[in-house]
Amino acid sequence: MHRSYLFVPANRPDRYAKACATRAHAVIVDLEDAVAPDAKASARASLVEWLPRAPRPVLVRVNAIGTEWFDDDLRGCVGAANVQGLLLPKAERASDLHRLADACPGTPVYPLIETARGLWDVLPIAQTTGVRALLFGSLDFQADLGIDDDDLLYARSQIVLASRVAGIEPPIDGVTQAIDDTELLRRDSYRARHLGFAGKACIHPAQVDIVNTCFAPTTDEIEWAQRIVAAFSEAAGSAVRVDDRMVDRPVLLKAEAILRERVDPRD
Repeated sequence: MHRSYLFVPANRPDRYAKACATRAHAVIVDLEDAVAPDAKASARASLVEWLPRAPRPVLVRVNAIGTEWFDDDLRGCVGAANVQGLLLPKAERASDLHRLADACPGTPVYPLIETARGLWDVLPIAQTTGVRALLFGSLDFQADLGIDDDDLLYARSQIVLASRVAGIEPPIDGVTQAIDDTELLRRDSYRARHLGFAGKACIHPAQVDIVNTCFAPTTDEIEWAQRIVAAFSEAAGSAVRVDDRMVDRPVLLKAEAILRERVDPRD
């Protein structure tokens, strides 16, 4: 499961390979927010020209449905080499996702929940065929509602809950803008992990390794999980006492999940 998603502007082809060379578990080439309107066409052309020789598959954030660039973005990306999925910004209705799935069947889709309207319909969006995981566009969401990041607990929890109910991968949290504030990045990452997010979007390569570490199980967690699994094995599935606590099957499931997560996907 991916932990770090690194954005790279589509109008900076000189940065494509650099992003791919990082330890980011996924690279997102961004045709939307990172590119000015008058540079959209040239950015798209740069991306389409580069994709066949990309050193690894990438995700592409297309422009939103209803914009003048959406159809051309799809034509450039659908069926192109090394496109492993599409991010759809401003996802607000399941019908938007149906349109995208019809246009590119078999291509994984990652809706960005960035508005109140998108959160209102988050479960139908998550349940749409082709959706792999949700991303939380926390900055746009704050702007839409006029609130601060500290006020987003409800929204984050709803996105995690909808992902679980829909049976898709756990969601990806939004970016931390402060590139040089490593403590804030760690705080944001640990908070997201504890809420049930699987990873976090990054806007700079320097953030990638920190995010990977924060979303990976710690040594103490792995050792605890190993003790739980070993104890349950010896107890033949019965409730058992470990570290002076009585633990049963839900705890075993948590321990098994931790052990599944301990391997870095890029290793």
